[in-house]
Amino acid sequence: MSVFAADVTDADFQQAVIERSFQAPVLVDFWATWCGPCKVLKPMLEKLADEYQGKFFLALVETDANQQQATNYGIRGVPAVKAFVNGEIVDEFTGALPEGEIRAFLERVIPSPAEALRLDAETRYQQDDVAGALQCLAEASALDPKNEKIRISAAAIMVDQGENAEARRLLDSLSPVTKLEERVLALFTRLDFAEKGSGGDATLLLQKIAENENDLDARLELANLLLAQQDYEPALQQLIEIVRRDRQFGDDIGRKTMLSVFGLLGGDNPLVGTYRRLLASALN
Repeated sequence: MSVFAADVTDADFQQAVIERSFQAPVLVDFWATWCGPCKVLKPMLEKLADEYQGKFFLALVETDANQQQATNYGIRGVPAVKAFVNGEIVDEFTGALPEGEIRAFLERVIPSPAEALRLDAETRYQQDDVAGALQCLAEASALDPKNEKIRISAAAIMVDQGENAEARRLLDSLSPVTKLEERVLALFTRLDFAEKGSGGDATLLLQKIAENENDLDARLELANLLLAQQDYEPALQQLIEIVRRDRQFGDDIGRKTMLSVFGLLGGDNPLVGTYRRLLASALN
């Protein structure tokens, strides 16, 4: 058997498959001793595991002896192959596919060198290693200049770091279809907020509002400043006040901006539910 493959049981499935899939993709081959196609597929997968030299790990689960995992993953026929990445199934197939189709399957599952660098960049950024993340993305872009995921990851960092011009350049370079993706739309919204909110003075704006509660220009400027800082609740407080005091102010800018914030935060965010109700009340 390949050194990059192992028999896995119900007892060690969590460690051998789920935990291991956080280091590299794991292909789980659910098979049975009485299954003819399994005898064709199993050696082919072992050969590919050797060829790929650790880019994926092959876990072999004999279903009759390990019925718990077969039940957990809804195995109704064998062979059944499921690919795990970061603890989740990302792709699967059933039957003894030709080698060419299995190779195509592996290409979908195993990240390219550029994609591996991009994922490493996101991990580094989550660990506050901004320089390391940007270096990984630069190397990834050199390997695959047309990869839009790399530009999206870089744009997200630029927005976070206040590099608005570079973020705008990266986002504007994306294809029309990619610009409609949820993550990209959210980045455009955040960037719009960042550009509108740059250069404001919160203390001065609060003083203006205290002196004149109907200073809607100051309220809007403060809301934009807070949105640029991702301080959403106080921003929404200013926006709902604008709607209550003058619905037509700035071509209905209060309501329109609130809707943009709702789209950015998503319907599951408690703030969205609260301020949707307040907005509905203000409009009635």
